[in-house]
Amino acid sequence: MTTISGRRNLKAIRAIAMIGIALSASAGMAFAADDVTSDQIQRALAPKSLTRGLSMTPPTEPAVNAAEGKFVDGLRNRNTRSLSSGEREQIAAIAQTKPKIDLEITFDYNSANISAKAQPAVQALGKALSSDDLKGSTFVVAGHTDAVGSEAYNQDLSERRADAVKRYLVDKYGIAGADLVTVGYGKSKPKNAAAPMDPANRRVQVVNMANKSTASK
Repeated sequence: MTTISGRRNLKAIRAIAMIGIALSASAGMAFAADDVTSDQIQRALAPKSLTRGLSMTPPTEPAVNAAEGKFVDGLRNRNTRSLSSGEREQIAAIAQTKPKIDLEITFDYNSANISAKAQPAVQALGKALSSDDLKGSTFVVAGHTDAVGSEAYNQDLSERRADAVKRYLVDKYGIAGADLVTVGYGKSKPKNAAAPMDPANRRVQVVNMANKSTASK
């Protein structure tokens, strides 16, 4: 009886461990603008290991298939405003399985100018994307707003703010423009859906969409 009970406990531990792996693979990490480091960003955006877990369950992050890779490659060199609503939703769906991080990058009031307070976070992002481990991958820079204002206004503002972050990374850190895909979601995808006005909804999410083998050479 003791042996059977022990086996059941071991199976339960393994199941919990696999659930934890699955959650960590899909959940994005969030950091405030004034406390994030380039190392934290680099770790959050690093491709997930496809090693086996405690059981023989297949890896929790699916391999990038040909259709997905072709779609991501087609986003490169696209203007933010040229993306259709369907393409924006497809990007969001793919991003759910990718390494990502939410950065609370603030902007000057009613503008797309990166605030002085947010400079450390954007600089840390630039250093992380310039690292040997991440350089050359394709990243999505997604802008989000809170629910204050109209849908059209927030959509435009989120696009301009995502573009502002891209320009900073290209100008200050020499990141290839084609490696940065910008997209705006306005107020449609709040981080805190229960509180649409929450400042936490005003953020920039960075997603590692493709490893170096499928990104630019």
